[in-house]
Amino acid sequence: MTAGTRGSISPYAVFDRDSWRALAAGSSLPLDAADLDDLASLGDRIDLDEVATVYLPLARLLSLHVAASRRLWAAQSDFLGDTTAKVPFVIAVAGSVAVGKSTTARLLQTLLAATPGAHRVDLITTDGFLLPNAVLEERGLLGRKGFPESYDRRALLRFLADVKSGREEVFAPVYDHQSYDIVPGQVQAVDRPDILVLEGLNVLQAGRRTDGSAPDIFLSDFFDFSVYVDAAEADIQRWYVERFLALRRTAFQNRAAYFHRFGALTDEQAHETALDIWAAVNGPNLRDNIAPTRSRARLVLQKSADHSVRRVLLRKL
Repeated sequence: MTAGTRGSISPYAVFDRDSWRALAAGSSLPLDAADLDDLASLGDRIDLDEVATVYLPLARLLSLHVAASRRLWAAQSDFLGDTTAKVPFVIAVAGSVAVGKSTTARLLQTLLAATPGAHRVDLITTDGFLLPNAVLEERGLLGRKGFPESYDRRALLRFLADVKSGREEVFAPVYDHQSYDIVPGQVQAVDRPDILVLEGLNVLQAGRRTDGSAPDIFLSDFFDFSVYVDAAEADIQRWYVERFLALRRTAFQNRAAYFHRFGALTDEQAHETALDIWAAVNGPNLRDNIAPTRSRARLVLQKSADHSVRRVLLRKL
């Protein structure tokens, strides 16, 4: 572990792969290669050694935070004479399109659910809080899908406020990637889990009111821990293009898919189309909205060009 470059001031303690993996020495993985295949997103190259090196120590650290939060809650409740049940511990996972944040979120859900104490862990993605395509078209925002203004941020704030207030059953909308839209009438129920993992592009974004002023309440006010999955933009762009090409050969072949029109493109046309989409949408969103929130995260996973995590940055306590 290092504390930063000599002569510089950094809010993070920096761990290389070996020092980070040592934090979970002696722990066994609660999943096998088949389980990992089910958890990994398309194009996110990961193996069991990477899970043991990076994600198992992270799950152990998070378990310590959850346990400490429970002890503090119990002590405070005893002091105040409050009998309110402990509310869920909320973990935010942020990062760009194609960087691997969905795989990270699913791995954390699986590993935390397998820790001693049998935590009940729910996973919600902020995709469900995107405005429906009809609303985005009406507002001229369909081409900015994934930008902060394309979400129903008020509904997302209400959802998190209800979760953290201990409500028995809270509902999140469901998003379908095939239709590229919200599924009407379909919801995912969250009923007081021990841990809630919230994954999304802009979960660490501060956001602004329509008049440009800062809101009174931020999403991050409801987070107990936050993780940012980081990589060089050139690498993320390449991963996005590779994923687009893979989808052209698979999901885009489905006639019901929103992007079915891309299924007939040649390799060269698909490559150029993916680069155009990156240049118009995903690149600007990363630079303007997502990457600036990296410093808000409690922990940063810095990835190399091969998708492996080369360093872990943990904000100093």
